Amino acid sequence: MSPTRLITFALAALLLTGAAKPAVRNWNQTVAQLPSGGHLLGNPDAEVKLVTFVSYTCPHCSQFERQADAPMRLTYVHNGRLSVEVRHLVRDPIDLTAAMLTNCGPKEKFFLNHAAIMRSQPIWIESLHHSTPAQQARWTKGNRIAQSRAIATDFKFYAIMATRGYDRSTVDRCLADQPMAERLARSTADAAALGVESTPSFLLNNLLLFGTHDWAMLRPQIEARM
Repeated sequence: MSPTRLITFALAALLLTGAAKPAVRNWNQTVAQLPSGGHLLGNPDAEVKLVTFVSYTCPHCSQFERQADAPMRLTYVHNGRLSVEVRHLVRDPIDLTAAMLTNCGPKEKFFLNHAAIMRSQPIWIESLHHSTPAQQARWTKGNRIAQSRAIATDFKFYAIMATRGYDRSTVDRCLADQPMAERLARSTADAAALGVESTPSFLLNNLLLFGTHDWAMLRPQIEARM
């Protein structure tokens, strides 16, 4: 074979091997459950680490989820520059029930469970506003598991979880998970020890952001660290 043909074959091989670019990792597919009790989305070695403290009965948390989730995922998380951890600050039996349901199942399901409960909050929270004294008594008195099942019924959580592929018996097993309830209680105590007094609140690279409780104020502080 002539030198010219050898060069031609070599160039062709180089073009073929170079045509396939290495796949870029989408960090939105990476979820970890941490010793803190929280769930982390994204690159655990991201240059900017955000921790969000949420309560499911907090209307500002629902608003933050709707405003911030897509921009964070599409702009910062997917390329590995930002990780987002969700931790719980449980305020009442309704909040506890919702938190136990978002934690129901494998860690990979957490963020979609979280979104389903948080984004539908303006609808299911109406059950609180229109509740009877008898319902309120079922939510707060007696056995914790019975309380949670009554809450799941009255706030239509069974129906919400059914859209996520959970049948009633699976939901009931999660509501009866005492170690999970204790983890959520520890998460609440740990948040208080850090100085978290309201939700949503944020730790950004281990710094608690006092006075920052919405996406409009949080976004520029994320970008300033990149």
